[in-house]
Amino acid sequence: MTLQLRVYVPDHPLIKHWLAIARSVQTPYPLFKMAMTELGRWLTYEATRYWYPTVDVIVETPLSDCPATIINEDIPTVIIPILRAGLAILDGAQTALPNNASIYHLGLVRDEETLESSCYLNRLPDRFAPQTHIIILEPMLATGGSILSAMSEITSRGGDPAFVRIISIVAAPPALQKLSEKYPSLNIYTAIIDQEINEKGFIVPGLGDAGDRAFGT
Repeated sequence: MTLQLRVYVPDHPLIKHWLAIARSVQTPYPLFKMAMTELGRWLTYEATRYWYPTVDVIVETPLSDCPATIINEDIPTVIIPILRAGLAILDGAQTALPNNASIYHLGLVRDEETLESSCYLNRLPDRFAPQTHIIILEPMLATGGSILSAMSEITSRGGDPAFVRIISIVAAPPALQKLSEKYPSLNIYTAIIDQEINEKGFIVPGLGDAGDRAFGT
């Protein structure tokens, strides 16, 4: 069976609303951060639909026993925000995830001239347990350098791309094409796909530098 990258753009009015606020140059950074939080929440909600392993149990209500379904917490869930912009959507993503989800930070910085990414912080575990469900938070998928570096680090530690979900706010064809070629079993959830990248590696129209706008720098 031939695997093919799947990119989902959920048709949800709340996602469209908060994306519009995040895009606007008139949005002050506290409101921009709120918009990113909400986008992280709703995109993660969509990304985890039908994804979590569940188990059937019996719970006792105040009146009687009844069948119920809960998330199987024996299978680990991991969140990996790509610093620093990934922190802007972390709070929202966490609200849509089970309490046992672990957070591992990965810091990547892009050279302004070469557009190549380098790692300055790596708090990933030495090894991911089999079937670990991994959510990567990377708001901007532009040239693909940062996300490819992140995927390389994750897979080298046993992370299975088939169990990875990438949460992005804005994605562009260059990054999606590179991911499709190297990791065709990936699933990506994004608020929008913009078609253009400028000479500085920014998505157009995009929403600018997500890290700067989220933290007022």
